[in-house]
Amino acid sequence: MRKHVQQRATYEDLLEVPDHLVAEIVDGELYTNPRPASPHALAKSVLGSEILGPYQLGRGGPGGWWILDEPELHLGDDILVPDIAGWRRERMPFIPNMPYLTIAPDWVCEAISPGTARLDRMKKLPIYAREQISYAWIVDANLQSFEALRLENGRWTIVAQHTGDEVIRVEPFDAIEIHLANLWLPTPPPPQS
Repeated sequence: MRKHVQQRATYEDLLEVPDHLVAEIVDGELYTNPRPASPHALAKSVLGSEILGPYQLGRGGPGGWWILDEPELHLGDDILVPDIAGWRRERMPFIPNMPYLTIAPDWVCEAISPGTARLDRMKKLPIYAREQISYAWIVDANLQSFEALRLENGRWTIVAQHTGDEVIRVEPFDAIEIHLANLWLPTPPPPQS
């Protein structure tokens, strides 16, 4: 009896995916997801801008970081696209002029949705741990929840969990306050009769 061995996805397979989809190769499998819906897009956009000013541009904060939206990361055989990622400039003094990065970030953020939660939590977090990424944040705009993880001895430890409209300070960006209410879609007013 012959066992059928499925061929591992390649970078060429990823390049054939239409631009309206986010494509990743995780554990040899090609995963595609549509671009984020508005709750997800708002959460990651606001969060990225909150961190970018003080940490990349040095406006009202310590500077010292590169913050990128949806960078393509080539980490071993895996190709991942976190929603946001950050590198300390002491580890990556400049951003290479390439279509992808091979230096693992120091921090990643995944803005999860029902369609991506399993991939982000079950498949990507172990790869981020393998690559010694120190921090991972998980934002769920549908549940209006925020979770911060820190890598300790190769395992993820929850360091913060917040919901709703809390104002938070969370490592590695604890020099600033983040107003969670700004990440969520506002509730539309009730229809007028």
